[in-house]
Amino acid sequence: MNKLNKGEFFGSHKQKVNYDQLIITDTEYTHEKVDWHYHENPYFTYLLQGKLFESNKKESYHLTSGSLLFHNWQDAHFNIKPPVYTRGFHIELNADWFNTYELSSFDFEGSIKLQNPMIKEAMNKIFMETKVNDDQSKLSIELLLLDVFGKIHNKNKNETYKIPTWVRTLKDIIHEEPLLYNSLTALAKHLNIHPSHLSRDFPKYFDSTLGQYIRKQKVNKAVSLLADKSKSLTDICYECEFYDQSHFIYNFKNVYGITPSKFRKEIL
Repeated sequence: MNKLNKGEFFGSHKQKVNYDQLIITDTEYTHEKVDWHYHENPYFTYLLQGKLFESNKKESYHLTSGSLLFHNWQDAHFNIKPPVYTRGFHIELNADWFNTYELSSFDFEGSIKLQNPMIKEAMNKIFMETKVNDDQSKLSIELLLLDVFGKIHNKNKNETYKIPTWVRTLKDIIHEEPLLYNSLTALAKHLNIHPSHLSRDFPKYFDSTLGQYIRKQKVNKAVSLLADKSKSLTDICYECEFYDQSHFIYNFKNVYGITPSKFRKEIL
């Protein structure tokens, strides 16, 4: 089985940023199939464009733009890429990074698919920092990564407790069937709970209000679509269910500090 050493990923690197304890790459996937392999260090894969099938010994994932995975070290897997342009963003961290911040990589076992929009927001901000890449970028990236691992740790901790059925159903709805959350009343009825119960208990399990979570979900979807230059800003606005361009621009700028058009220029 192939072992990929520090900084090695299959494909053509559009950019590689090396901060000693962590390496960040912006990579175009060029291999139709990559056989079983593992990486020397833990890393994140954030699919910016295209599609990818990935399988390890426990799970398989059909990844599309916006999909985010964390792989722990020596987690063996293989990849198959359909015949479409596919681009990925990787963050690789070595043992020294975890030791510096008194984290244990063993707390994050195997491969984890991450759907929390707050985590994806942090990853998008890290990606933007690599395009700026100034004297403050390394500090900003490390602070964002610590926030990400804190949220992953809380997620793992919460899963050791009994989570109500409605919470699991709601996660599936928000991530897979967004049209079902057009109104609080309709959503509560679908979950068979009272609207006030849903509003009150949502932050306990999702670390934000329902409105914040949904808005960030929409904005993060827009980020992955902005990487596709064949889509107009108007198309993206309506595909992400913003009711007009000004609403789209306001929400995007509120999260990322720049307009969608400027963000597109940065990432392209």
